[in-house]
Amino acid sequence: MTADGKLMDMLTGYAAAHQHPFNIFVHMIGIPTILLGVLIPLTWIGFEVADVRVSLAHILILGFFLFYLTLDVLFASVFAIAAFLLLLLAEKLGNYPGSTSWYIAAACFIGGYIAQFIGHAVEKSMPVLIKHPIQANLAAPFFTVVELFKLAGLREELFDAVQSRINS
Repeated sequence: MTADGKLMDMLTGYAAAHQHPFNIFVHMIGIPTILLGVLIPLTWIGFEVADVRVSLAHILILGFFLFYLTLDVLFASVFAIAAFLLLLLAEKLGNYPGSTSWYIAAACFIGGYIAQFIGHAVEKSMPVLIKHPIQANLAAPFFTVVELFKLAGLREELFDAVQSRINS
C-alpha cells in the first residue's frame, strides 16, 4: 500500500517527533483523555433533528471523521468506532450532578496536555502544539489510531516507508 503525499507527509512529520516509547505511550493515553475533556461540555449543547438529539460533540466527531476520510479510509473508520465509544463515555460523564462534570472535563483536558509535554520532555522534542496548535489538535486523534495500527503490527509497509523517510 502506498500512501498519498498528504498522508505520508503528515505521518513522517508526526513520527519524527514521536520515536521514544514513553512519549508514544503518554500520547496514546493523553490524546484520548484531552478529547474526552473537550467532548464532555460539548455534549451539553445540542438540538433535535427528527426526534434525535445532536450535540456539538457529535458534530465535532463527524467533522474529524470527514477530514480523516480524506487521509485514509481505514484509519478514519477505526477512529469513528473509537470516537463513538469516547462520545458515549463523555455523555455519561456529562450527566454527573452539579459541577462534577466540569471538574472531570478540566482534569482530563489539563492532565492530558501535561502528559503530552512530559512525553516530549523525555523525547527531547518540541511538541507540534507549540508551532501549529490547530493542526496538532486536529491531527492528534488520527495519529493515535495510526499508532495503534503500528503497535499491532498492521500496515507495516506504510510504517517502514515512514521510518525510511525519517532516516533519510
